[in-house]
Amino acid sequence: MNELSIPRPNNLDAFWMPYSDNKYFKDKPRLLARAEGMLYFTPEGREVLDGTAGLWCCNAGHGRREIVEAIQKQAAILDFAPTFQLGHPIAFEAAARVAELTPEGLDRVFFTNSGSESADTALKIALAYQRARGQAQRVRLVGRERGYHGVGFGGMSVGGIGTNRKQFGAMLPYVDHLPHTHLPEQNAFSRGLPQHGAHLADDLERLVALHGDTIAAVMVEPLAGSTGVLVPPVGYLQRLRDLCDKHGILLIYDEVITGFGRIGTHFGSERLGVTPDIMTMAKGLTNAAVPMGAVAVKNEIYETIIQGTAAGIEFFHGYTYSGHPLAAAAALAAIDIHVREDLPGRVRAIEGYWEEAAHSMRSAPNVIDIRNHGLIAGIELSSLAGKPGERAMRVFRRCFDDGLLVRVTGDIVALSPPLIIEKHHVDRIFTTLGDAIHKEAA
Repeated sequence: MNELSIPRPNNLDAFWMPYSDNKYFKDKPRLLARAEGMLYFTPEGREVLDGTAGLWCCNAGHGRREIVEAIQKQAAILDFAPTFQLGHPIAFEAAARVAELTPEGLDRVFFTNSGSESADTALKIALAYQRARGQAQRVRLVGRERGYHGVGFGGMSVGGIGTNRKQFGAMLPYVDHLPHTHLPEQNAFSRGLPQHGAHLADDLERLVALHGDTIAAVMVEPLAGSTGVLVPPVGYLQRLRDLCDKHGILLIYDEVITGFGRIGTHFGSERLGVTPDIMTMAKGLTNAAVPMGAVAVKNEIYETIIQGTAAGIEFFHGYTYSGHPLAAAAALAAIDIHVREDLPGRVRAIEGYWEEAAHSMRSAPNVIDIRNHGLIAGIELSSLAGKPGERAMRVFRRCFDDGLLVRVTGDIVALSPPLIIEKHHVDRIFTTLGDAIHKEAA
């Protein structure tokens, strides 16, 4: 007999929750049942201010009518159509709209269903390009310590967060890593881009000396989010760009978090002034209403791969749901909001107020660093002896119970609210967070 058919005291058993302490949650569940604007609501109707845009993704706020109606309309017209050797108009329209926002020259868009799939797709494109241009020996991939590129084996391999890797044994072969850019001794409590650390990009020279001309691509987040908000030092990305150009290596940006306005421009590369060869995205692409990701590549990369095959399929890769009609409809509606309401401009208008509020946490107990850029902030707490991550998790739970959703990674509280945030929301976020840090100071 299927034991799940037996009545139980709760109905939480069947769902194996991702990135969660399942035992703790199912003993003391915290549930979200509805969302609107800047707010979530629990099943009991208690409001919770969203300080994280869901998971860095609901940039235009929740329940946007335009997106809901676009999805409903598309579902009635065309619920699904394959994109293997066939097409449907809205996928092409969505790709063209994305290309209007990406940096000049990155005009070819490959659709996926998540940031993880985008990362693995970008790596495969890089390898295919190097082979197509006669550099088949370039099989190595370089990531960065503390990098996060999703949970596929490609993204995990170039990623550099140990807890994401330790359960799963060997990763992809031929992968190496640059050092991370976190230098608390020199850069603690920096506002915006820290001053020290550009030299860390020079470690790529060491990897080239070690591996020769076998490196295909370097993948980094222009601003690392999931590891706890690591902002790139002044000059770091330009140095990395110059070294990649010098050695014939592709530079891939993972813009899943920094894309679609999060740091005050359409994509982080624009604000940070350094353009990659390949760029991944997801999250804000559809305002998270329907799962969707994408990879934008330089025209030269696309043309080299496509023209490098005399006939037939040029790139043996794709997903059943690549360019899914409902996701494409959601993307078009989300991009319309992004442009019409100038969400990047809203970030730039409020980021100074946000920065001041974030750094007001400096005097709170156990705060050892604060990092910010655009509409992102990381508040790092000292760890409890022998219990890394416990202090921040207590703050997370306290904040939720007090009506604020934050995100924690290790002992870092990460904040990334919807881009429609107003000053009174900022005040409420940091007042509630400050109270929680004080209450959990022991």
